[in-house]
Amino acid sequence: MAVFTEVTPPEAAGLMASLDLGTLQSMQGCASGIENTNYFVSTDRGDYVLTLFERLSFEQLPFYLNLMHHLAARGIPVPAPQANAQGEILHSLKGKPAAVVTRLKGRNQMSPQVADCEQVGAMLARMHAAGQDYAAQQPNLRGLTWWTDTIPVVLPYLNAEQTELIQSELAFQQSLAQDEAYRALPQGPIHADLFRDNVMFDGPQLSGFFDFYFAGCDTFAFDIAVCLNDWCIDLNTGALDVARAQAFVAAYDAQRTLTDDELALLPAMLRAAALRFWTSRLWDFYLPRDAAMLKPHDPTHFERVLTLRRQVPWAYTRSGHAA
Repeated sequence: MAVFTEVTPPEAAGLMASLDLGTLQSMQGCASGIENTNYFVSTDRGDYVLTLFERLSFEQLPFYLNLMHHLAARGIPVPAPQANAQGEILHSLKGKPAAVVTRLKGRNQMSPQVADCEQVGAMLARMHAAGQDYAAQQPNLRGLTWWTDTIPVVLPYLNAEQTELIQSELAFQQSLAQDEAYRALPQGPIHADLFRDNVMFDGPQLSGFFDFYFAGCDTFAFDIAVCLNDWCIDLNTGALDVARAQAFVAAYDAQRTLTDDELALLPAMLRAAALRFWTSRLWDFYLPRDAAMLKPHDPTHFERVLTLRRQVPWAYTRSGHAA
């Protein structure tokens, strides 16, 4: 979240009124994140998040908003898009696509323990299962094709060692994508960005997942790996916390049984997830857009994570022993 496009209180009030969501009481720009303009908006009827989409188009957005609606209808705690009198959940404000969704209760858990990771793992499995009958199709827009296109753009900013690392990993992932076992991995709609700051806890209980605007159809194993690389690591070093990782995957596996191929390829997916976020952080850091309150993330964090996942592979086994 960030503020790229300034929205005035009267403009926000007009949109809220058109959705029959009550009278505007307050609004505040959100400082976290780097993709869209977001405001916390309160009315006399409730608390909401107003989003103006800075990169996604009117044509792309129905996939995300309808996915959230689909998941909510199946009992997955996600923000609910708000419709106008015509039943439309995609709106326009300041000439840009916009949406208003319910605001989840609670706060982020930025220092997760084993019990927190178990809850996220179990809910992620439930989310994957609930999304399997979602009819719309859209690829993961930050997947292999995007890495292949973007890495050459950021190479001029890298030193020789970084260049060798990122190019060799890209080649590995390109080769893996042609492997028969990889092609057989279960797929469906995934969140693709389920970091600690995209999950809410109300006290000790998980209260919801949000920010689905990187979602797409991809392997479930990649979604698991994205989570493991954030929820189950030492943020200072990037090292995997084996106890948290085991708990996360075990809780997932109890809700949706992982296939043998998913278990075998999880180490490679951990590398893929690290490459994805190193690439995007390099792009955001060296080629930033103007935005009020924009704070690009440090790209060296995921450089460390990728290096460690290559040097110290980790795999989950149902016997409870890490390989």
